[in-house]
Amino acid sequence: MIKLIKYAAGSLLILLLGNAVDAQGASGHGKDSIRTLIVFFDGLRPDYITPEAMPNVYAFSKRSVYGKQHHSVFPTVTRVNSSSYSSGSYPGTNGIMGNTVYFPQVDTKKGLNTGEAAELLKIAEATNGHLLTAISLGEVLQQAGEKMMVFSSGSSGQALLQNHTVSGGAVINTSMIFPASLKPELEKELGPIPAHGKPNSAQHQWVTDALIKYGLKLDGPLVSAIWFSDPDGTAHSDGIGAATSMAAIKSVDEQFGRIITDLESKGLTNHFNIIISTDHGFVTHIGKQGITDFLIKEGLKKDKESEDVVVAGGAIYVQHHDEAVIKKIVSRLQEQEWVGGIFTKALKKGDTKGWVEGTVSFDAIHWDHPDRAGDILVDYNWNDDKNSMGYAGTSYSSGTAGHGGFSPYEVHIALLAAGPSFKVAFESELPTSNVDIAPTILYIHHLPIPASMDGRVMKELLSAKQAGPPKITITIKKETISTSTTFPGGVYKLIVERSIFGKYKYVNYSKVQRVLKPASLPGEK
Repeated sequence: MIKLIKYAAGSLLILLLGNAVDAQGASGHGKDSIRTLIVFFDGLRPDYITPEAMPNVYAFSKRSVYGKQHHSVFPTVTRVNSSSYSSGSYPGTNGIMGNTVYFPQVDTKKGLNTGEAAELLKIAEATNGHLLTAISLGEVLQQAGEKMMVFSSGSSGQALLQNHTVSGGAVINTSMIFPASLKPELEKELGPIPAHGKPNSAQHQWVTDALIKYGLKLDGPLVSAIWFSDPDGTAHSDGIGAATSMAAIKSVDEQFGRIITDLESKGLTNHFNIIISTDHGFVTHIGKQGITDFLIKEGLKKDKESEDVVVAGGAIYVQHHDEAVIKKIVSRLQEQEWVGGIFTKALKKGDTKGWVEGTVSFDAIHWDHPDRAGDILVDYNWNDDKNSMGYAGTSYSSGTAGHGGFSPYEVHIALLAAGPSFKVAFESELPTSNVDIAPTILYIHHLPIPASMDGRVMKELLSAKQAGPPKITITIKKETISTSTTFPGGVYKLIVERSIFGKYKYVNYSKVQRVLKPASLPGEK
């Protein structure tokens, strides 16, 4: 990994600092070539996109294609979705199983925070360079003689996972720059990196300046990506709809407006595709209980540092995959009101039911990685309750507000796209996912789509010229996976709804129902 980053550093200096690169670029696309810009607003709920809250994104939505059935990848957390979009694959393929991941080769007692690039590099070293177990968009571009540059005001781990090998391009993040030799040049051109704030407006502006300087030009990278850490960063602490959260939304919308204005001033509007997505939605949190503390209290884990059972986010790893312990943990969790869907391995590949009674399989939710999946995956329960600001969606997870669960408020996100390759002012009801972004970009640029990519080309969003001849119409089907089991005092029932589009399966949500048995009257048996 270290050798690869050093190689990328040398390549990148040629890209950014050398004047010898002509407008044709490495592959001879020329000045009339199309470039693609990916924009992620971290934690963007679709109902934020209004004329009042986000006037620039709202105006863009009126002339763009709007994917109305777009999906976050579960677990609906940041680094799962940064790696899923960049690899065009689900966790079961790419190997990034959560915001916190367990690699006993690195630490046998606890999970690793994927938000820190330093932790990701430990994983890369321990796995002989296989941080991801699927090829990424950046690597495909590098093989074609093209480059990808990432600009991010979020965590260093999220930024790195968008182009984890750097692949001859760059990762420009407000707390990490790869290659590091670029930092003096960037600060000379743009000024020093500002301190983090709430809202994080100064850093949003700095990374936008970097994108405008190095990404928005025809002789720049074929693909650029910018990731804004708000509204997620502010909403986590202050809540959905809080004054500071709305200010954060306004701040990133202003930076998006600067991007549009810059492209217009350079006459590049018809040369750039812009794809907008987010990593997840957002819900209000009301929970008081955590998985680790619960397992310790129930005597199912020795202590926080013990290796018998390790919890990494919602994933539970049981030492030696002890089936009796796994069943006991699942059974106790199924009784708890704050626990939502519980998932386990399938008995055989392709089964939708998990091997433990009352669970759905990892296969059914794209989480069945052969080496990195835990023994149990646990979601928090949710409901439709509104918060004090009128935003629906409440989870039993702890904290003020957040994401990670299987509620439709966290899974259902917006997809917007406009540019020379896309239709104009078009709304689509076909299901899409963040895993579909990379294969669509590769298709637009006539580059090979690796077999490891689970996503599809979103041809329904493309212009007639770009999409090619129409295909046979495929009907969307809704599928409900249902399983149940009893526990002392009641019945636990888990439902998972999926949209089926040909061979592609999109998980819409999971929902748990508990039916409690009435208490016995005195004298009754």
